[in-house]
Amino acid sequence: MQDLQQKRKPKEGDYAPFYAAYVQEIETDDIVRFLEEQKAAALAFFKHIPWEKWEVSYAEGKWTLAQLVLHLIDSERIFAYRALCIARGDQTPLPGFDQEAYVETGEANSRTPVSLADEFATVREATVHLFRNFSPAMWERRGTAADSEITPSALAWIIAGHLQHHLRVIQERYLNA
Repeated sequence: MQDLQQKRKPKEGDYAPFYAAYVQEIETDDIVRFLEEQKAAALAFFKHIPWEKWEVSYAEGKWTLAQLVLHLIDSERIFAYRALCIARGDQTPLPGFDQEAYVETGEANSRTPVSLADEFATVREATVHLFRNFSPAMWERRGTAADSEITPSALAWIIAGHLQHHLRVIQERYLNA
């Protein structure tokens, strides 16, 4: 295991401007530890959501809570894959993804909350292991994903910020609705 964790928050130019809000969402000197702690907090949060809330969207045309959680899982897998490719020096441009298509075909509404929470936990654990073992050079390599330059460091902060953003959406729009 690497003892050298990522200590520098990514700066503009390390990611597409679209991701700035996610990166700015997270203030930490140790993103790997933050990802671990965030996993525990998210699982505790999911556990206390009543079963019937998982099948409901907060407005017409919006995703159900189950679909949103599967979106979080899918997105984290994709972002972590991008980080892996770039950290390993693969210069192949990585494609974007159509989140709406993933939601439409993901069949999240046929899943139980427990199965979604378990899958989230497993994916996050894999993400933590991936980032925990990056060398300093791997954190800073540059690659292209969705037609924009990005670093594995930025992807770690994006993963954390993306989840923070959606946990707030769940609280404000799904649970307080």
